[in-house]
Amino acid sequence: MSDTVAPPTAMTGCLAPIDKEGLQKLIETGKANPQAIKTLKCKTIAEGRFRHLNMIRNLPPYIVDEPPGLLGDDTAPNPSEASLAALGSCLAVGIHANAIIRGITIQSLEIELEADINITAVWGTGDTSPKPVGFDAVRAKVDLKADAPKAELDALVAHAKMWSPVANTFMKPVAVAVETV
Repeated sequence: MSDTVAPPTAMTGCLAPIDKEGLQKLIETGKANPQAIKTLKCKTIAEGRFRHLNMIRNLPPYIVDEPPGLLGDDTAPNPSEASLAALGSCLAVGIHANAIIRGITIQSLEIELEADINITAVWGTGDTSPKPVGFDAVRAKVDLKADAPKAELDALVAHAKMWSPVANTFMKPVAVAVETV
């Protein structure tokens, strides 16, 4: 029997603070130019099989793969899992930023996300009978420990969902143009 202790799955204490002055400057900039648009970019490069490198800014490649059940090498999240990660991260950023502005100290924040997806169409190569493609619903459970009453934390989470760019991308129809070059 080993004496090795598994690392904790959550941080203890409180979340590392956000630069409140920097956050306030972002708020003022947004209010000064509420119509500002920023274009985000990603270049996806197929490596082979179902593994892809996603080049974003000057960061190391963000890898997306498929699990063995979908003929991938299981080296990274699949695209649908990556979309859940993006949603969870966006919600967490919004919750944390709004907590800072409201003077709420967060001890811990964890969001568990899940969604069901029918994969029988196999990217349009399998059963293409009429059915929903993609997630029908996403379920998120926010475990938030903070120095505020539950009603205030519930309002904080609802506000973060309302203003989350990724949540809004999930909740509203978005035009997607795909063309060959």
